[in-house]
Amino acid sequence: MITTENILATAKKTVLAESEAISNLVNYLDDNFVKSVEAIFSSKGRLVVTGIGKSAIIAQKIVATLNSTGTPSLFLHASEAIHGDLGMVQPDDVVICISKSGNSPEIKVLVPLLKRFNNTLIAITGNVTSFLGKEANYTLNTYVEKEACPNNLAPTNSTTAQLVIGDAIAVCLMEMRNFTAEDFAKYHPGGALGKKLLLRVGEMLDTTHKPVVAPNSSIKTVIVEISEKRLGVTAVVEDEKVIGIITDGDIRRMLNKTETIAGLTAKEIMTVNPKTIQSTDLVSDALNILEDFSITQLVVVDRNEYKGVLHLHDILKEGIV
Repeated sequence: MITTENILATAKKTVLAESEAISNLVNYLDDNFVKSVEAIFSSKGRLVVTGIGKSAIIAQKIVATLNSTGTPSLFLHASEAIHGDLGMVQPDDVVICISKSGNSPEIKVLVPLLKRFNNTLIAITGNVTSFLGKEANYTLNTYVEKEACPNNLAPTNSTTAQLVIGDAIAVCLMEMRNFTAEDFAKYHPGGALGKKLLLRVGEMLDTTHKPVVAPNSSIKTVIVEISEKRLGVTAVVEDEKVIGIITDGDIRRMLNKTETIAGLTAKEIMTVNPKTIQSTDLVSDALNILEDFSITQLVVVDRNEYKGVLHLHDILKEGIV
């Protein structure tokens, strides 16, 4: 009978088996790895990553990681390569071939073709004495004693080992290129990270509906302006300069303190020296200010010119946290 304990025990056993296989890879890292990374770094071409079966899936993931971290790469399916797609490989390209056994029929056909074009060939294999291991310029050992699969058949530990070596290559190349978070964001402009590192305040600011009242405006005028602009705040502007702000919280506190609003003006209830930011500043910087001062709005001012109000909700809608 399958119980909760059985399921958890199998899951833990699998995780431990894979973690042990991965940690053992440290013992296989040698000069072949160094030369492989150097060959990719100094290449004038692209990096082509190929494989078949589950190794092909791992190859696609490695390509995705490399492309997003500054190493131009493309995926070539080993079986398709020998049926026309080999034309994707250019003379200056470096090729990584991934295969657990290193002896699959497709690999045995593909490798001589690649060598005929004099491309630098890097093998990622669990069998360094295989056909692929012997024919490659550099061989990266991903040997695992056994799979996590109870039948020792389904690629589990072996494919994880391949993926980790690919990650190690990518990270080494990132460091050699001084690849920064800002560089990463350039390749991910649509993601949360890209927005956090690239999006400017002015790019998400609605300048056509900026809330504004004069210092001598009545409280009724202030309330109407805050309600119409729906930002929970209005700037108080005098001679085109922001001299204060009034939030809906200020209105509520004022109503608790006074019996009548007749005769009161914006200047009498406004908060002076509000927190401001420039439209050219990063939205992530604006978020930091909002969090540091526990506020929800920032007045945007460029060279004393009032541009509008940035609200915390607008930032959160962009997925920037």
